[in-house]
Amino acid sequence: MKPFLTVIIPCRNEVRFLGGCLASVVANDYPPDRLEVLVIDGGSTDGTRELIASYQRRDARVRLVENPQGSTPWALNHGIKAARGEILARVDAHACIAPQYLTRSVEHLLRSGADNVGGVMRTLPQDPGFFAGPIVAALGHRFGVGNSHFRVGCGEPRWVDTVFGGCWRREVFERIGLFNTALERSQDMEFSLRLKAAGGRTLLVPDVASDYFARSRMGPFWRHNWLNGEWAILPFLYSSVLPVAPRHLIPLLFVASLGLALAVVPWTREPLAVVAIPYGLASAAASAQVARREKRPHYALVMPLVFFVLHLGYGLGSVQGLCKVAAAGRTPRAAGTEETAC
Repeated sequence: MKPFLTVIIPCRNEVRFLGGCLASVVANDYPPDRLEVLVIDGGSTDGTRELIASYQRRDARVRLVENPQGSTPWALNHGIKAARGEILARVDAHACIAPQYLTRSVEHLLRSGADNVGGVMRTLPQDPGFFAGPIVAALGHRFGVGNSHFRVGCGEPRWVDTVFGGCWRREVFERIGLFNTALERSQDMEFSLRLKAAGGRTLLVPDVASDYFARSRMGPFWRHNWLNGEWAILPFLYSSVLPVAPRHLIPLLFVASLGLALAVVPWTREPLAVVAIPYGLASAAASAQVARREKRPHYALVMPLVFFVLHLGYGLGSVQGLCKVAAAGRTPRAAGTEETAC
């Protein structure tokens, strides 16, 4: 008999995407009598709650859990505490999972001895548009996101620092604690690195796949990268471990180098050339590669702009995060905590 599994879906005002997410979860091939689906709602006002209610009426496995605090880490923690499962899996409301996603996740978890299992994320655009395809391509390319293996893909199972979503044994939360409620973003990365610091292992497997619907217009894309960059730094205030991977700091180094190079332009342009030329050549090469792969020649011209918006937005957000950390003048965890499991 398969272990009882709880799927946790944090959401808030996700009426546009939650229906597809829930449809993919309840249609999974995991035994229906061994599955419950908890939708953790943070006070939605856009029709999300009515959508959840309609699913509850049709499928007894679906249950609404309230999240009065509204944020994602609180949603995850409420879900963990309410869950009846021996194994817990997180699914993002912006994602649709493959039909065998849950079964394969649990099988890999039990067979490998991993503490966390996840799969590759196929990025799709939320809306059509001129920049939709290039943005998706940038989020799945090494030049865009570094060695984020769940984004760029993998050919075989491999041990990684984090995955998209996650599938854990319940005892992991009893051993490590819950998600850090001070982190509006990056709480999954911080938890994974806390798990790693305690000797836990995270496995990425290519036969566990989900589709994620990403922002496909340049304005929202810029703002999202800025916030991600800011929250690559702010966790240093609130975590007892190094809360990010080195790849998350590279855009900060890029922006700092570019800023320093621009500052000396009145006297010499050599530092600017040292930064801009290698970056430009790397961006052009990556863009040409994407254009060939996608069979869209114009991507060779569009991708450099998309890559630059990704890196500059993230890097400037990190600068803002660094300024906030410096202004706070507090030691790590002064303003937040990793909750302990009940």
